[in-house]
Amino acid sequence: QVQLVESGGGLVQPGGSLRLSCAGSGSIFRFNPMEWHRQAPGKQRELVAGIGSGGSTNYADSVQGRFTISRDNAKNTVYLAMNSLKPEDTGVYYCNVMIGGRWLRRPNDNWGRGTQVTVSS
Repeated sequence: QVQLVESGGGLVQPGGSLRLSCAGSGSIFRFNPMEWHRQAPGKQRELVAGIGSGGSTNYADSVQGRFTISRDNAKNTVYLAMNSLKPEDTGVYYCNVMIGGRWLRRPNDNWGRGTQVTVSS
């Protein structure tokens, strides 16, 4: 069974940095598209960043230039480096992976605990 486990969240002051990790097990994600999403309190989950099978990346306008998505294929892990953090970046962050043309976590699924990021002074 394929599993994704997010880590690396925490409390950080505005302007600070964090690096999130998403480790996959049960399958090899070396060339699979992967994404980071986040859900702020009282808001819908939104796409933050994605990385394609060839390494191309895309970002939400709100994080462009501040966040960087990357992957370590040897470790079956995708990262999200977050710099110049703002209070509006606060939320629970989740990752997702595409397997066989379908996203593992679908919109109405329970996406689990994710990792909490809180940006506050």
